[in-house]
Amino acid sequence: MPNDDNRLHDLLEVLSSLGTEASTTERGDLDLLPTAELVRRMNAEDRRVAEAVAERSVEIAAAVDGITARFRRGGRLIYIGAGTAGRVGVLDASECPPTFGTDPSMVIGLIAGGETAIRSAVENAEDDDHAAEASLRGLGLSAEDTVVGISASGRTPYVVGGLAFARGTGALTVAIASNAGSEIGEVADIAIEVVTGPEFISGSTRLKSGTAQKLVVNMLTTLSMIKLGKTYHGVMVDLLATNEKLHARSVRTVTELTGASVDEAAAALAAAEGSVKLAILMLLTGAGAASAANALHEADGILRLAIAAQGERPAPE
Repeated sequence: MPNDDNRLHDLLEVLSSLGTEASTTERGDLDLLPTAELVRRMNAEDRRVAEAVAERSVEIAAAVDGITARFRRGGRLIYIGAGTAGRVGVLDASECPPTFGTDPSMVIGLIAGGETAIRSAVENAEDDDHAAEASLRGLGLSAEDTVVGISASGRTPYVVGGLAFARGTGALTVAIASNAGSEIGEVADIAIEVVTGPEFISGSTRLKSGTAQKLVVNMLTTLSMIKLGKTYHGVMVDLLATNEKLHARSVRTVTELTGASVDEAAAALAAAEGSVKLAILMLLTGAGAASAANALHEADGILRLAIAAQGERPAPE
């Protein structure tokens, strides 16, 4: 089987060139160390991740601006990845609706191997370089969308194929990799290559690479949502009160931002049908629910602009 032997040889050569696959001699004694020393060493490695992310601030900012512009035109953010990288995208997408009150179709996570792969390994799914394309076609991908491909190695066929197809449609493409000069970085419009170096356990890219991916996607959605007006004074004002804890948080948010009593906040939230943003606007300006809702619509959902348009009523002496 010479062809298989050649492919194996080529793959081994590629892996040997990746920083995320590298081994270090100082870790040869990990199994002999006391637990406290293991904690210290692993934490020391993890501290390097935030610094590596900071080095890619320019690229991250460019991605945020591109994503925000497309959101404003009705576009979507779609993550694609395999294994840990895919799960990071799925996690970020699933947390946007309760955090920012977005429609579930606004941020989507696609993972190689489908829903099963979220909890279990689906062997060879990441090697299918046409699977992501098929899923993106099924979503009706357009030039107004953004596709973010996540791959620690930067060479996952599922991600490479998906980004190549997305770029061909005119969609904004962003690559998140843990190695410089990555294949997905070359395919994408914006390459966010966070070089995290060798993993604490060689090749285990769920560690530093996965942490870096989570930090980056946190910024992509959180910062774009801030620019869309989903927060006010650094507080979530578009959250959905889907359980008792979130309802209590909604009441607390309204009281903190308006100075209203708990009863006043609860009443305003009821009149606003649970909308924290609308309740705040009503309490700060004295507007009724219909008038406040119209002001928010005119301000593209940005609370600060709606308050300015309605005029904040004086605080009681």
